[in-house]
Amino acid sequence: VLQEMAKAECHFINGTEKMRYMQRYIHNRLQFLMFDSDVGHFVGFTPYGEKWAQAANSLPQWMEQRRTAVDWYCRNDYKVFTP
Repeated sequence: VLQEMAKAECHFINGTEKMRYMQRYIHNRLQFLMFDSDVGHFVGFTPYGEKWAQAANSLPQWMEQRRTAVDWYCRNDYKVFTP
């Protein structure tokens, strides 16, 4: 059985004062690629992931969307899910 998963996460520190957006790509329980808004680009953890990171990091529009996800994804979720 092959499993593949993509996961987007928002980490809230002090409410909306400090937020972090992470996007992880996992294949058979092995994380091979990750985007971290604190780092600002994709990082590959396997040879396959490094190729994907290099390709993703070379797409300016895609990277701009990932970098701004803290605002349009995380801030929106915080308003919706906090009482």
